[in-house]
Amino acid sequence: MSVHRFGAELPLITVTLWLQSAGVAILIVWVRRALGGDMQELGAIRSAALLVRFTAAVVVLHGMEILLWACFYRWRCLPSWDSSIYFSASSYSTLGCNDLSLPSNWRTLGPLESIIGVLMCGISVSLLFAIVTRLTSRNARSSRKEDRTTVPSPP
Repeated sequence: MSVHRFGAELPLITVTLWLQSAGVAILIVWVRRALGGDMQELGAIRSAALLVRFTAAVVVLHGMEILLWACFYRWRCLPSWDSSIYFSASSYSTLGCNDLSLPSNWRTLGPLESIIGVLMCGISVSLLFAIVTRLTSRNARSSRKEDRTTVPSPP
């Protein structure tokens, strides 16, 4: 691996990790505020709305990460924004593309972006899983509490 490639790959990886970490930290604060109130009031509709908003924010975050890599591809590797964004999105999602390839001295960037994309998506999915777990455990606890407070009337 040549020094100039490593000099490009390391900053791309680092900035991607910082972007993901900052985005996740912001989302955690946002979700804590949304879940911090009375969980009894957070019904199915509000829970679904929270998940939709959170998922949309995660998609935007991943779009920003794809755009970061696309900017580098446009600057050093590919002739147009269209092909740079397409190549980056294909690599990040691990789909890959057969109709575009990077110059030979930059070929390792595609697989590297795929590895980073899988890791970043894994972080996002784990956060989404934690939110759903918290929502369902709170709803289950409140249901059990309601069941215990309801005393059956004698026949």
